[in-house]
Amino acid sequence: MAKAKYLQFYNLMMEQKGDVFEAFKPIHDAFAASRDDKKAEAAFHAEGQKVVDVVRDWDRRLCAGMGRGTFSNYTQKLSETFWDRIRKDFALIDLVGVKRKIIK
Repeated sequence: MAKAKYLQFYNLMMEQKGDVFEAFKPIHDAFAASRDDKKAEAAFHAEGQKVVDVVRDWDRRLCAGMGRGTFSNYTQKLSETFWDRIRKDFALIDLVGVKRKIIK
């Protein structure tokens, strides 16, 4: 049985850009452990932006040309499934670039 298309793209992305993800993993884990640490937060956002850029690029490749016409709903679900696979490894990926304001 053939692998799902999003898994093929995920594996290919990890083969080609795995070094970016490997560099981000300890930073992600440090930020997850201590969200109030300003140094960890700054590093998370700086390195995380590189990861998000790579994932968005591969997401575009995965869904290229399908967004028009009758496959637009399928494309949206495919993109969401691809991002869900990324979230398995990096649960906080959606927080990259989000600025928090602490109200006292």
